[in-house]
Amino acid sequence: MWHRLRLRFRRGEELKFISHLDMMRLWERALRRAGIPLAYSEGFTAHPRLALAAPLPIGVTSEAEMIDVYLTRPISHQIFTQAVSRQLPAGVEILEARVVPLTAPSLQSQVHHAEYEVKLEDEREQSRLQEAIDAFLASGAFPWQHQRDKEVRHYDLRALVEDLRLVRWENGKVTMLMRVRCDSSGTGRPEQVAAALGFVRPPVSCHRIRLLLDKVGARG
Repeated sequence: MWHRLRLRFRRGEELKFISHLDMMRLWERALRRAGIPLAYSEGFTAHPRLALAAPLPIGVTSEAEMIDVYLTRPISHQIFTQAVSRQLPAGVEILEARVVPLTAPSLQSQVHHAEYEVKLEDEREQSRLQEAIDAFLASGAFPWQHQRDKEVRHYDLRALVEDLRLVRWENGKVTMLMRVRCDSSGTGRPEQVAAALGFVRPPVSCHRIRLLLDKVGARG
């Protein structure tokens, strides 16, 4: 009988430029070196059963990352966390470990929104910035295009944004809270939302503070 353990972990400045695939490899190495009884997939190229909630964009830090680890036998949260933490590099820290039923939906399918704290710089007065935010939220649609490699994608950016809030404004230094869609229907990217609001410079920093899950297995 397999067991399913869900970890919430922090990803800091040290690792904000590594890819989703590299992060998966990092976890696989750490778990193997820690001697964790990993469950493996079936087939010719068997690999550990691991599942990250949602890819973290390059250059973004987080305190809300989640990964499901499948085990061949139960292991106490404390022993697991202590053993694996010794094998993790600087920039990754396990914040929580808990059991999730095997019958629960996949972690990826449960994620529907992500919240980010975004820090930016802008010359506009606070009132003008708030007007831009209000106008974006009030729009029925916000046509947008994004080029990725040679492909140009056209879509409605407004449909990917659930909420925008101006948290702090001080002499051109801006902190915003963004809640964007993060599921199979589309993914909102904070830097694109910032550009749509009229910010000329890219964000100074972007930090994922929460992943919102469906109620089954929630607490992201």
